[in-house]
Amino acid sequence: MSSLHTNTPYELTLAAGRVEKNYWRDLWRYRELFQVLAWRDISVRYKQTVAGVAWALIRPFVTIAVLTVVFGKLAQLPSDGNTPYPLMVFAGMLPWMFLSSTLSDASNSLINSANLISKVYFPRLIVPAATICAGLIDLAISFVALLILMAWYLYLPGPQILLFPLFVLLAIVSTLGPSLWISAVNVRYRDFRHLVPFAIQIGFYASPVGFSSNVIPEQYRLWYSLNPIVGIIDGFRWCILGNQSPLYFPGLLVSITFSILFLALGIRRFRKVERQFADLI
Repeated sequence: MSSLHTNTPYELTLAAGRVEKNYWRDLWRYRELFQVLAWRDISVRYKQTVAGVAWALIRPFVTIAVLTVVFGKLAQLPSDGNTPYPLMVFAGMLPWMFLSSTLSDASNSLINSANLISKVYFPRLIVPAATICAGLIDLAISFVALLILMAWYLYLPGPQILLFPLFVLLAIVSTLGPSLWISAVNVRYRDFRHLVPFAIQIGFYASPVGFSSNVIPEQYRLWYSLNPIVGIIDGFRWCILGNQSPLYFPGLLVSITFSILFLALGIRRFRKVERQFADLI
């Protein structure tokens, strides 16, 4: 935003001619709008629902029960070390629920904010980024429930739990890139949003959510880790379950690399088509 050095108190904004550094500076200047949009997404998620925030607990517990029966009882897949199977599944559910819910919310975020985007200038990147906050609230609620379940099983976390915030940050980075890309594509191709739930469902079965990634043969472990969420799930389990769930460092490096790459590609794609949003919406 440039200010005219005249006697008038007004400011002239030339949005089409902004340089890149001013755009990123605007992200900070519009931080209050980010907070408003984040709170809107959080309140809308639980508004006029009977169970309220309990939905953040009902879904994982039901899923854990089903996965424990299918993979732990029927398929007889082993847990990590001496860890109770429900705890292992719950630890893997945390990053997956955060990823899936954020991608679903971000895919329609720009369209749901059409009135705002078509009338007011602000960095549009704020809209899909704000959806992450609602996912973080669900993650925090589920994490507290996991701690209660660990107390039920008399299972104490190791010192690795101190690194848990770093893996939450990695989960945010890995989610933000695809969220930006999906939200930008969905503005032009509205039917693209129907593919998102289908892709999430495929990713659920392709990721070690209901089973340990240690069941993958060693010669295929690195190839399996090309799915970026694999390293993140393993990292969450290592932080929560300790040495009972050893961390596969090559897979973690692959997850970090792909997360950063997808973030860069997502930002690039979003910025490339951002100026067209007001016309397309």
